[in-house]
Amino acid sequence: MSGDAEPLDTRASPAEPTFSLGHFLRKYAIFLILAGLIFFFQSFEHAFLRFNNLFSVLQSVAVVALLGVGVTVTLAVDGFDLSVGSIAAFTLMLTSYAMVVLQFNAAETVVAALLTGAIIGSINGLLIVWLRIPDLLATLGTMFLLAGLQLIPSAGRSITVGLNLPDGSVATGSFDPAFLALGRYKIGGMVPLPVVIVALLVGAFWFLMERTRWGRVFYAVGGNETAAYLAGAAVKRYRVLAYIISGTLAALGGVFVAARVGRGDVFAGSSLLLDSVAAALIGFAVLNRRRANVIGTAVGAVFVGIVLNGLTMLNVPYYTQDFVKGLVLVGALALTFGIGRDRR
Repeated sequence: MSGDAEPLDTRASPAEPTFSLGHFLRKYAIFLILAGLIFFFQSFEHAFLRFNNLFSVLQSVAVVALLGVGVTVTLAVDGFDLSVGSIAAFTLMLTSYAMVVLQFNAAETVVAALLTGAIIGSINGLLIVWLRIPDLLATLGTMFLLAGLQLIPSAGRSITVGLNLPDGSVATGSFDPAFLALGRYKIGGMVPLPVVIVALLVGAFWFLMERTRWGRVFYAVGGNETAAYLAGAAVKRYRVLAYIISGTLAALGGVFVAARVGRGDVFAGSSLLLDSVAAALIGFAVLNRRRANVIGTAVGAVFVGIVLNGLTMLNVPYYTQDFVKGLVLVGALALTFGIGRDRR
């Protein structure tokens, strides 16, 4: 063979892109199931798609999405915050106590609530990072601690105007109208204020996590902590910061609930943990991202809210709703993670 001859190019030519049903289902499974649920609920209850009901769904979803975003940030650093529901419930009781008993105004109450959430989040972070307690155990301990602590000031009773305190006195404070507006005011008489605030926060955290260096570092810490440390990332600070963010967002969720119900209800935050965790986990399946992400969590929160609202409108017994919600969740995740996979 002549030395001037060019070697044969033995590289395989790139395959032409082809449509894959399995890939399509994995990517859009959540949206397909969501569309199917909406069609099903609308078929049996024609009021389901009315604007009033849809905005009611969004209002109930707002707090779940807020807590879910906090969980998402901790998942990004390979952690998990089980205390978000208890932080929200504790903040709900704290804000009610601050106004009804201590007679704080709206601004003082909200600042106190957010600071409390940040402090609890920092404690979680310190337990996990410096004392090296596994995140599930540390946040589980915080969850039980707050669940008990929130009942002590009112002796286990809900906090309302005219509350009889354990020392025999009567609380003389009331809920500040400006505070109640945080949960009840509707922009244009239709769009609840919490929905707008949460939508802005979701957008801000999407930008932070997906479009900034700080967000990339969060994911780098969760992907390979050692590599992130060797690359110069302040690994411990980022992990603590993730729990501070989670605690602060959970506290804001508690503020919204307190402002909406207008009382310190001891049972108001009972389902927030499961719903927010479900939203964050559904986020893994949205568009087949297969990792915690803020937009996916928001979609997951809407998914959970539509399921619960539809079941309620169809008068499905409350004791079966968690089963149905879990069944739909497992089905959605199975479609996303199972279809089209190599079974070897």
